[in-house]
Amino acid sequence: MTAIASSLSLAPEGNLTRYLQDIRKFPMLPPEEEYLLAKRFREHGDLPAANRLVTSHLRLVAKIAMGYRGYGLPLGELISEGNVGMMQAVRRFDPERGFRLATYAMWWIRAAIQEYILHSWSLVKMGTTAAQKKLFFNLRKLKGQMQAIEEGDMSAENVAKIATKLEVTEDEVVTMNRRLSSPDHSLNAPVRAEGEGEWQDWLVDDHEDQETELGEREELGQRRQMLTSALEALNDRERAILIQRRLTEDPATLEDLSQRYGISRERVRQIEVRAFEKLQKSVKSASAQAEAQNRA
Repeated sequence: MTAIASSLSLAPEGNLTRYLQDIRKFPMLPPEEEYLLAKRFREHGDLPAANRLVTSHLRLVAKIAMGYRGYGLPLGELISEGNVGMMQAVRRFDPERGFRLATYAMWWIRAAIQEYILHSWSLVKMGTTAAQKKLFFNLRKLKGQMQAIEEGDMSAENVAKIATKLEVTEDEVVTMNRRLSSPDHSLNAPVRAEGEGEWQDWLVDDHEDQETELGEREELGQRRQMLTSALEALNDRERAILIQRRLTEDPATLEDLSQRYGISRERVRQIEVRAFEKLQKSVKSASAQAEAQNRA
Protein backbone atom coordinates (compact mmCIF):
# COMPACT_ATOMS: atom_id res chain seq x y z
CA MET A 1 0.00 0.00 0.00
CA THR A 2 2.92 2.36 0.76
CA ALA A 3 4.20 1.77 -2.75
CA ILE A 4 0.84 2.69 -4.23
CA ALA A 5 0.51 5.77 -2.05
CA SER A 6 3.95 7.02 -3.00
CA SER A 7 2.96 7.10 -6.67
CA LEU A 8 -0.21 9.14 -6.11
CA SER A 9 -1.25 12.56 -4.87
CA LEU A 10 -4.67 11.78 -3.43
CA ALA A 11 -5.22 13.82 -0.29
CA PRO A 12 -7.81 16.59 -0.82
CA GLU A 13 -5.56 19.13 0.85
CA GLY A 14 -5.90 22.85 0.32
CA ASN A 15 -8.89 23.61 -1.89
CA LEU A 16 -11.51 20.92 -1.34
CA THR A 17 -13.78 22.41 -3.98
CA ARG A 18 -11.03 22.14 -6.57
CA TYR A 19 -10.30 18.57 -5.55
CA LEU A 20 -13.94 17.52 -5.98
CA GLN A 21 -13.92 19.11 -9.43
CA ASP A 22 -10.62 17.54 -10.45
CA ILE A 23 -11.57 13.95 -9.61
CA ARG A 24 -14.43 14.16 -12.08
CA LYS A 25 -11.82 14.18 -14.83
CA PHE A 26 -10.95 10.52 -14.19
CA PRO A 27 -13.33 8.30 -16.19
CA MET A 28 -14.59 4.89 -15.15
CA LEU A 29 -12.64 2.03 -16.68
CA PRO A 30 -14.34 -0.52 -18.94
CA PRO A 31 -14.29 -4.07 -17.49
CA GLU A 32 -11.61 -5.33 -19.87
CA GLU A 33 -9.18 -2.49 -19.13
CA GLU A 34 -9.79 -2.75 -15.38
CA TYR A 35 -9.05 -6.48 -15.52
CA LEU A 36 -5.78 -5.98 -17.42
CA LEU A 37 -4.61 -3.19 -15.11
CA ALA A 38 -5.39 -5.26 -12.02
CA LYS A 39 -3.49 -8.21 -13.51
CA ARG A 40 -0.47 -6.03 -14.25
CA PHE A 41 -0.33 -4.67 -10.73
CA ARG A 42 -1.00 -8.00 -9.02
CA GLU A 43 1.52 -9.96 -11.08
CA HIS A 44 4.19 -7.34 -11.82
CA GLY A 45 3.73 -4.59 -9.21
CA ASP A 46 2.97 -2.07 -11.96
CA LEU A 47 2.44 1.22 -10.06
CA PRO A 48 1.06 3.22 -13.03
CA ALA A 49 -1.59 0.50 -13.37
CA ALA A 50 -2.44 0.83 -9.66
CA ASN A 51 -2.59 4.59 -10.13
CA ARG A 52 -5.20 4.21 -12.89
CA LEU A 53 -7.27 1.82 -10.79
CA VAL A 54 -7.32 4.13 -7.78
CA THR A 55 -7.94 7.41 -9.60
CA SER A 56 -10.80 5.93 -11.61
CA HIS A 57 -12.60 5.29 -8.29
CA LEU A 58 -11.93 8.60 -6.50
CA ARG A 59 -15.49 9.78 -7.17
CA LEU A 60 -16.80 6.63 -5.50
CA VAL A 61 -14.66 7.39 -2.44
CA ALA A 62 -15.93 10.99 -2.27
CA LYS A 63 -19.56 9.88 -2.58
CA ILE A 64 -19.20 7.36 0.23
CA ALA A 65 -17.35 9.89 2.41
CA MET A 66 -20.16 12.43 1.98
CA GLY A 67 -22.52 9.94 3.58
CA TYR A 68 -20.56 10.34 6.84
CA ARG A 69 -20.58 14.15 7.03
CA GLY A 70 -22.93 14.17 10.02
CA TYR A 71 -20.22 13.22 12.53
CA GLY A 72 -18.63 16.64 12.79
CA LEU A 73 -15.38 15.74 11.01
CA PRO A 74 -13.91 17.62 8.02
CA LEU A 75 -15.00 16.13 4.72
CA GLY A 76 -11.45 16.33 3.42
CA GLU A 77 -10.24 14.06 6.21
CA LEU A 78 -13.02 11.55 5.56
CA ILE A 79 -12.12 11.47 1.87
CA SER A 80 -8.43 11.00 2.71
CA GLU A 81 -9.24 8.01 4.91
CA GLY A 82 -11.52 6.62 2.21
CA ASN A 83 -8.66 6.94 -0.28
CA VAL A 84 -6.50 4.86 2.06
CA GLY A 85 -9.20 2.19 2.05
CA MET A 86 -9.32 2.40 -1.76
CA MET A 87 -5.58 1.78 -1.96
CA GLN A 88 -5.92 -1.20 0.36
CA ALA A 89 -8.64 -2.58 -1.90
CA VAL A 90 -6.44 -2.24 -4.99
CA ARG A 91 -3.55 -3.95 -3.22
CA ARG A 92 -5.74 -6.94 -2.27
CA PHE A 93 -8.00 -7.10 -5.33
CA ASP A 94 -7.92 -10.35 -7.31
CA PRO A 95 -9.43 -9.82 -10.79
CA GLU A 96 -9.71 -13.56 -11.33
CA ARG A 97 -12.59 -13.83 -8.86
CA GLY A 98 -14.98 -12.43 -11.41
CA PHE A 99 -16.36 -9.24 -9.83
CA ARG A 100 -15.56 -5.57 -10.42
CA LEU A 101 -13.20 -3.52 -8.30
CA ALA A 102 -15.98 -1.10 -7.23
CA THR A 103 -17.94 -3.94 -5.65
CA TYR A 104 -14.89 -5.11 -3.72
CA ALA A 105 -13.62 -1.63 -2.80
CA MET A 106 -16.85 -0.36 -1.21
CA TRP A 107 -16.24 -2.52 1.87
CA TRP A 108 -12.67 -1.27 2.30
CA ILE A 109 -13.61 2.39 1.81
CA ARG A 110 -16.42 2.28 4.36
CA ALA A 111 -14.29 0.32 6.83
CA ALA A 112 -11.46 2.87 6.64
CA ILE A 113 -13.80 5.84 7.11
CA GLN A 114 -15.70 4.21 9.97
CA GLU A 115 -12.49 3.30 11.81
CA TYR A 116 -11.31 6.90 11.51
CA ILE A 117 -14.62 8.23 12.84
CA LEU A 118 -14.60 5.78 15.74
CA HIS A 119 -11.10 6.77 16.77
CA SER A 120 -11.91 10.47 16.39
CA TRP A 121 -14.92 10.12 18.68
CA SER A 122 -12.87 8.23 21.30
CA LEU A 123 -15.44 5.46 21.49
CA VAL A 124 -12.89 3.31 23.27
CA LYS A 125 -13.97 5.02 26.49
CA MET A 126 -17.43 3.51 26.08
CA GLY A 127 -16.41 0.23 24.51
CA THR A 128 -16.18 -0.84 20.90
CA THR A 129 -18.43 -3.87 20.69
CA ALA A 130 -20.10 -4.67 17.38
CA ALA A 131 -23.47 -3.60 18.81
CA GLN A 132 -22.12 -0.22 19.94
CA LYS A 133 -20.53 0.42 16.56
CA LYS A 134 -23.84 -0.48 14.94
CA LEU A 135 -25.58 1.99 17.26
CA PHE A 136 -23.07 4.72 16.43
CA PHE A 137 -23.56 4.43 12.68
CA ASN A 138 -27.35 3.80 12.66
CA LEU A 139 -28.72 6.10 15.37
CA ARG A 140 -29.28 9.13 13.15
CA LYS A 141 -30.96 7.05 10.44
CA LEU A 142 -33.35 5.44 12.93
CA LYS A 143 -34.15 8.80 14.50
CA GLY A 144 -35.00 10.12 11.05
CA GLN A 145 -37.29 7.17 10.36
CA MET A 146 -39.07 7.84 13.65
CA GLN A 147 -39.14 11.59 12.98
CA ALA A 148 -37.32 12.03 16.29
CA ILE A 149 -34.82 14.68 15.26
CA GLU A 150 -35.86 16.96 18.11
CA GLU A 151 -33.20 18.76 20.13
CA GLY A 152 -32.11 17.28 23.44
CA ASP A 153 -32.95 13.83 24.72
CA MET A 154 -35.33 11.54 22.85
CA SER A 155 -38.58 10.34 24.30
CA ALA A 156 -38.50 7.17 26.40
CA GLU A 157 -40.63 5.42 23.79
CA ASN A 158 -38.17 6.14 20.96
CA VAL A 159 -35.20 5.22 23.12
CA ALA A 160 -36.81 1.85 23.88
CA LYS A 161 -37.56 1.21 20.19
CA ILE A 162 -34.00 1.93 19.11
CA ALA A 163 -32.51 -0.12 21.95
CA THR A 164 -34.62 -3.10 20.91
CA LYS A 165 -33.88 -2.63 17.21
CA LEU A 166 -30.09 -2.48 17.68
CA GLU A 167 -29.86 -4.87 20.65
CA VAL A 168 -28.23 -2.42 23.07
CA THR A 169 -29.32 -1.01 26.42
CA GLU A 170 -31.46 2.10 26.69
CA ASP A 171 -28.66 3.84 28.64
CA GLU A 172 -26.32 3.24 25.70
CA VAL A 173 -28.84 4.82 23.33
CA VAL A 174 -29.23 7.89 25.55
CA THR A 175 -25.47 8.29 25.99
CA MET A 176 -24.75 7.90 22.30
CA ASN A 177 -27.50 10.35 21.34
CA ARG A 178 -26.03 12.97 23.66
CA ARG A 179 -22.55 12.45 22.22
CA LEU A 180 -23.79 12.81 18.66
CA SER A 181 -26.01 15.83 19.32
CA SER A 182 -24.57 19.01 17.87
CA PRO A 183 -25.97 22.30 16.59
CA ASP A 184 -27.20 22.43 13.01
CA HIS A 185 -25.09 24.21 10.41
CA SER A 186 -26.39 26.24 7.50
CA LEU A 187 -26.12 24.63 4.09
CA ASN A 188 -25.15 28.08 2.80
CA ALA A 189 -22.02 28.10 4.96
CA PRO A 190 -18.84 28.21 2.85
CA VAL A 191 -16.79 25.04 2.53
CA ARG A 192 -13.66 27.04 3.36
CA ALA A 193 -13.00 30.34 5.08
CA GLU A 194 -12.18 31.88 1.70
CA GLY A 195 -15.83 31.38 0.74
CA GLU A 196 -15.18 29.23 -2.34
CA GLY A 197 -18.34 27.16 -2.71
CA GLU A 198 -21.10 26.28 -0.23
CA TRP A 199 -21.92 22.96 1.44
CA GLN A 200 -25.21 22.74 -0.46
CA ASP A 201 -23.17 22.55 -3.67
CA TRP A 202 -22.02 19.10 -2.56
CA LEU A 203 -25.30 17.56 -1.45
CA VAL A 204 -25.50 13.97 -2.61
CA ASP A 205 -27.71 13.42 -5.63
CA ASP A 206 -30.69 11.17 -4.92
CA HIS A 207 -29.99 9.29 -8.13
CA GLU A 208 -27.44 6.51 -7.99
CA ASP A 209 -24.13 7.27 -9.70
CA GLN A 210 -22.43 4.91 -12.13
CA GLU A 211 -20.18 3.35 -9.50
CA THR A 212 -23.07 2.55 -7.15
CA GLU A 213 -25.22 1.16 -9.98
CA LEU A 214 -22.30 -0.97 -11.09
CA GLY A 215 -21.81 -2.34 -7.59
CA GLU A 216 -25.50 -3.18 -7.28
CA ARG A 217 -25.53 -4.91 -10.67
CA GLU A 218 -22.49 -6.93 -9.70
CA GLU A 219 -24.13 -7.95 -6.43
CA LEU A 220 -27.37 -8.92 -8.21
CA GLY A 221 -25.37 -10.96 -10.70
CA GLN A 222 -23.59 -12.78 -7.88
CA ARG A 223 -26.91 -13.62 -6.23
CA ARG A 224 -28.32 -14.98 -9.47
CA GLN A 225 -25.20 -17.07 -9.96
CA MET A 226 -25.52 -18.44 -6.42
CA LEU A 227 -29.16 -19.34 -7.05
CA THR A 228 -28.31 -21.04 -10.36
CA SER A 229 -25.53 -23.07 -8.75
CA ALA A 230 -27.77 -24.05 -5.84
CA LEU A 231 -30.50 -25.25 -8.23
CA GLU A 232 -27.98 -27.35 -10.12
CA ALA A 233 -27.15 -29.19 -6.89
CA LEU A 234 -30.74 -30.54 -6.72
CA ASN A 235 -31.84 -33.65 -8.54
CA ASP A 236 -34.12 -33.27 -11.55
CA ARG A 237 -37.39 -33.89 -9.71
CA GLU A 238 -36.51 -31.64 -6.76
CA ARG A 239 -35.46 -28.83 -9.09
CA ALA A 240 -38.57 -29.12 -11.26
CA ILE A 241 -40.98 -29.18 -8.31
CA LEU A 242 -39.26 -26.27 -6.54
CA ILE A 243 -39.27 -24.12 -9.69
CA GLN A 244 -42.91 -24.88 -10.45
CA ARG A 245 -44.00 -24.28 -6.85
CA ARG A 246 -41.90 -21.24 -5.83
CA LEU A 247 -40.03 -19.71 -8.74
CA THR A 248 -42.78 -19.08 -11.28
CA GLU A 249 -45.40 -16.34 -11.47
CA ASP A 250 -48.21 -18.90 -11.69
CA PRO A 251 -47.24 -21.71 -9.24
CA ALA A 252 -48.51 -25.23 -9.90
CA THR A 253 -50.81 -26.82 -7.33
CA LEU A 254 -49.87 -29.86 -5.27
CA GLU A 255 -52.66 -31.74 -7.07
CA ASP A 256 -51.25 -30.91 -10.52
CA LEU A 257 -47.77 -32.08 -9.57
CA SER A 258 -49.00 -35.20 -7.79
CA GLN A 259 -50.72 -36.32 -11.00
CA ARG A 260 -47.75 -35.40 -13.16
CA TYR A 261 -45.26 -37.40 -11.09
CA GLY A 262 -47.63 -40.13 -9.94
CA ILE A 263 -47.11 -39.46 -6.23
CA SER A 264 -49.31 -38.15 -3.42
CA ARG A 265 -49.80 -34.44 -2.72
CA GLU A 266 -48.11 -34.88 0.65
CA ARG A 267 -45.07 -36.40 -1.04
CA VAL A 268 -44.90 -33.42 -3.41
CA ARG A 269 -45.03 -31.06 -0.44
CA GLN A 270 -42.22 -32.96 1.32
CA ILE A 271 -40.01 -32.83 -1.78
CA GLU A 272 -40.69 -29.09 -2.13
CA VAL A 273 -39.76 -28.38 1.51
CA ARG A 274 -36.62 -30.50 1.36
CA ALA A 275 -35.50 -28.92 -1.91
CA PHE A 276 -36.07 -25.41 -0.54
CA GLU A 277 -34.03 -26.20 2.57
CA LYS A 278 -31.19 -27.48 0.39
CA LEU A 279 -31.41 -24.35 -1.71
CA GLN A 280 -31.24 -22.07 1.32
CA LYS A 281 -28.28 -23.92 2.77
CA SER A 282 -26.37 -23.78 -0.50
CA VAL A 283 -27.01 -20.06 -1.05
CA LYS A 284 -26.04 -19.16 2.52
CA SER A 285 -22.83 -21.15 2.20
CA ALA A 286 -21.94 -19.48 -1.11
CA SER A 287 -22.76 -16.04 0.31
CA ALA A 288 -20.53 -16.62 3.35
CA GLN A 289 -17.67 -17.73 1.11
CA ALA A 290 -18.06 -14.66 -1.10
CA GLU A 291 -18.06 -12.35 1.92
CA ALA A 292 -14.93 -14.03 3.26
CA GLN A 293 -13.22 -13.59 -0.10
CA ASN A 294 -14.16 -9.89 -0.20
CA ARG A 295 -12.54 -9.38 3.18
CA ALA A 296 -9.45 -11.45 2.37
